[in-house]
Amino acid sequence: MASIGTLWTTPIQTSGKRIKAAAALGGLKLDKPASYKHYEDNKKPEFLSKFASGKVPAFEGADGFTLFEGGAIARYVASLAPNSGLLGNTPQERALVEQWISYLETEIAAPVRFSVRMLGGAWPYNKPADQLHRDLLPRPLKVLDEHLATRTYLVGERITLADLTVGMVMVVAYEQIIDKKTRDQYPNLHRLYETIREHPQLKAIWGPTEYIDAPKQYTPPAKAPKEPKEPKAPKAAAPKAEKAPKKEAEEEDDDDNGVPPEPKAKHPLDELPKSTFNLEDWKRAYSNMETKGPGGSIEWFNERFDPEGFSVWRVDFKYNEELTQTFMSSNQISGFFNRLEGARKYLFGSMGVLGENNNSIITGVLICRGKDYKPVVEFAPDWESYSFQPLDYKGADKDFFESALAWDLEIDGKKWAAGKNFK
Repeated sequence: MASIGTLWTTPIQTSGKRIKAAAALGGLKLDKPASYKHYEDNKKPEFLSKFASGKVPAFEGADGFTLFEGGAIARYVASLAPNSGLLGNTPQERALVEQWISYLETEIAAPVRFSVRMLGGAWPYNKPADQLHRDLLPRPLKVLDEHLATRTYLVGERITLADLTVGMVMVVAYEQIIDKKTRDQYPNLHRLYETIREHPQLKAIWGPTEYIDAPKQYTPPAKAPKEPKEPKAPKAAAPKAEKAPKKEAEEEDDDDNGVPPEPKAKHPLDELPKSTFNLEDWKRAYSNMETKGPGGSIEWFNERFDPEGFSVWRVDFKYNEELTQTFMSSNQISGFFNRLEGARKYLFGSMGVLGENNNSIITGVLICRGKDYKPVVEFAPDWESYSFQPLDYKGADKDFFESALAWDLEIDGKKWAAGKNFK
């Protein structure tokens, strides 16, 4: 069997395993690179000349065609096996496959990834944000479970890329967040998961699942042992001399009998100098005033905005070619905003879907605390799926800014179809 190309990935990367699973079901052969050391080889010029992002999974076809981003590679590999039905066999099935892939990645994978990154120390731990993202899971899990109550697979009568996405997404949830008690609440979803993971052609690719008995919780790093105290010289006798040693002993007992509480970490944005622009006042003005025209919220904004304490950004979804139904794209914005909950006091947003079904884009405006958008939006694990450009809201970008706030923005003939606010 001739190889369709070479796949760069890591042994534990779930998105790479989904690509391998798609190839296996499609009867396609993927080669491994002759050698690959992660964090080293993907930073070398020869790798970056093919894959500018420096990310894996990365794919190079036998014809020299190159791709990065796991989702794009999985869809491409699935498309090379047209008789497999991995992408669906009709336009309706293809749309449903895309619907469930998007739903799994935005409503389950994203909040799970957020908590897991904090648990692993990749991000500073914040208990309310962790719990918030865990609390987002029951609803989409229930939606999937109820859909599968009368079906073997998510779409049609054969395995599709949507089912392989269940195998990719849920393994992290089952090994980190979802314990047996919770797992038992969604038996149909778990049945599909085991069907995909135990499939004879895929079992060796997926590997075993290490199910948990209890959800994993954050464990603070161990503190360094305290330096022993040097003995103090005895004090001269005096009326109050006996009380001093007693107080010292009490202090030492307090130190020895309990670990002092760890100081609550402050977000860097909380350390910025106080701004004259009140974001909460702006949110109220935007909600209660007409947007454009004399006395409108835009006029209110222009009179009070503090460019030293805040910044304005245009945000665009990077993968508009993957968008299908406009209502699904609108739901995607909602999911992105839900995952930004931890940034509520630092952020205002107005984003929308422009265009029509199968020909649309996602774009809009964010107003962020500080001069940089990243400390604000990285609350959402999928923030890298969007590009950010500073806006000259009073100058060259005035029309874009005001129209995005007023929900009448039009770009290249694509009119505003649906909008969402983050307030």
